Amino acid sequence: MRYVIIGNSAAAIGAVEGIRTVDKEGDITIVSNESHHTYSRPLISYLLCGQTTKEKMKYRPDSFYEDNGCTVFFGTECEKIDEKEQTVTLSDSRKLSYDRLLIATGSSPAVPPIDGLSTVQNKFTFMSLSDAEALEQALKPKSRVLILGAGLIGLKCAEGIAGLAGKITVVDLADRILPNVLDEDAAAIVQRQMEHHGINFVLADGASRFEEKKAFLKSGREIEFDVLVVAVGVRPNTSLICNLGADAKRGIVTNNRQQTEFTNIFAAGDCTVSRDLTTGQNKILALLPNAYMQGHCAGVNMALGQAVYDNAIPINAAGFFGLHLVTAGSYDGIAYVEKSENAYKKLVVKDGLLKGFIIIGDVTRSGIYTSLIRNQTPLDTIDFDLIRRSPGLMAFSRQKRDVILGGAKS
Repeated sequence: MRYVIIGNSAAAIGAVEGIRTVDKEGDITIVSNESHHTYSRPLISYLLCGQTTKEKMKYRPDSFYEDNGCTVFFGTECEKIDEKEQTVTLSDSRKLSYDRLLIATGSSPAVPPIDGLSTVQNKFTFMSLSDAEALEQALKPKSRVLILGAGLIGLKCAEGIAGLAGKITVVDLADRILPNVLDEDAAAIVQRQMEHHGINFVLADGASRFEEKKAFLKSGREIEFDVLVVAVGVRPNTSLICNLGADAKRGIVTNNRQQTEFTNIFAAGDCTVSRDLTTGQNKILALLPNAYMQGHCAGVNMALGQAVYDNAIPINAAGFFGLHLVTAGSYDGIAYVEKSENAYKKLVVKDGLLKGFIIIGDVTRSGIYTSLIRNQTPLDTIDFDLIRRSPGLMAFSRQKRDVILGGAKS
């Protein structure tokens, strides 16, 4: 069997490992548009602030490709898929034949159509190791940095460069930071933490026009800067399958085996649509754990094994200057809230199930809440009052504890 994987991040690595659980001998070829060994993208901010190294960022050991019998083409784009001939054409004109193909092309930074943006010379995005390295080279101790976007990418960038620049200002159209992740109370706690470390925020406002080193905001405010970082969102890289006639501009659609409408083509990761278990909605969940699990499922099925991935949930884990947060699921339902100045816990219940949560502060046992959501555990089968206050196995029945701990069958 000949396997071709387009991409080299979490979904691709999951696919390699999934394939090898079934097929130990088939040929695996990875096509990577980056020149780096596979690495963990969420760690690029920690590289800039000196909390990690390139070596520690590697998602798998140096021997991973050799250990798994992979041929890798680094720094190479895939330009075309011929579904009938079952070939892919690379940017160096080489053609690869496949029996099973995985599209794990991820996403790219979205660049908003703002007047004058093209005139800004020191303009960067913050999604890849190369992005981080280029940004670091442009920064000086007195640099004034303007970041467009107060989502996870923008805030992690701000944290990463806090010791490398003179002034950092984050602008977002939303009225709070992390608007897709946190509610107002939780966002306020994280914002205070970041402001305490010198990050400035301009919220409920956005850029309407740029000059070379000046942003003109919708409110009439003007912000001068030396370096601009655009972190307003991402778009899925779906052109390869769209060119085959698939309607995938908003994300590649697959079944629960990660198979596309084309029998021998699979897809996984940030370029695909997932079904959110907590809402039943189909949407992109651009999250590393989700990408890996999709990739692993795809790999097993590409090798003619049997695997299903149908319990995807939105989950985010991050830290900002030592303040940790974990969120998961959706927030539509009855909320149980505990909060203090620097800590926050919100559990959301609907239809007798835990649907989502936000925890800021001590996140060490948040995995129990995630498990309740992912397994759709009926709350009347556990001591929910106890688990609300202190997540732990004692809230489960003896039989369920044995199952969780691996001592009994469900």
